[in-house]
Amino acid sequence: MPSGAAYFFCDAHLGADPPEQEAAREARLHHFLGSLPGRASSVYIIGDLFDFWFEYRTAIPARHFRTLMALRALTEAGVPVTYLNGNHDFWLGAFLERELGVRPCPGPLPLELDGRRIWLHHGDGLIGGDLGYRLLKRVLRHRASIALFQLLHPDLGIPLARRVSALSRRAREEQGLEGDRLWREIAEPRFAEGYDAVLIGHFHQLYERRENGRELFVLGDWITRFSYAVLERGQFRVEVWPAR
Repeated sequence: MPSGAAYFFCDAHLGADPPEQEAAREARLHHFLGSLPGRASSVYIIGDLFDFWFEYRTAIPARHFRTLMALRALTEAGVPVTYLNGNHDFWLGAFLERELGVRPCPGPLPLELDGRRIWLHHGDGLIGGDLGYRLLKRVLRHRASIALFQLLHPDLGIPLARRVSALSRRAREEQGLEGDRLWREIAEPRFAEGYDAVLIGHFHQLYERRENGRELFVLGDWITRFSYAVLERGQFRVEVWPAR
């Protein structure tokens, strides 16, 4: 692994808006990714890079070609990239690893990195009482659901999925962030398991809390905040791209 810092970001939701509206923030993300060779030891995408992602047997979403090439450039430069699925891009497949060298991760990811014990998760379905979403999540990720969706032509399936995705995103954005509850229900159980840092996305808001050597970070997004976390020499910091 190359020397340098570890970078963590999430929730770009590329494909959520028409291409002409999304071009500037897409370019901003590509500029960020292009800056990482020589600086990054590893990169972790904590879900929802795309507003929707599905790999058909013989097709991938053409709109995301430039972003896929930016990821491939990172791995070709020797920077390992790990991509945790989110609640919008949970159908990650073999294409990412086979063609881009990006390691997909379907669930929570425990890490021992730079002297820290870290727990990564997109953040969806972790709050108590969200039983309806947890059931839907199991249905959507079932092999039968994937097989049925593959029967739809990409020109029908992808626009349909994006419409459904937009409804889900708007419903979440209307909710406030309950920092104390996130600390209590998400972070503290991981601390009890021996982790000292918890990083999640999903909520599209920035939040950090540090107590007695334990840390929780909600990573914001790449829609309006352009925020990310950096782990360097055992210390986390949150930054915005480009630096203000």
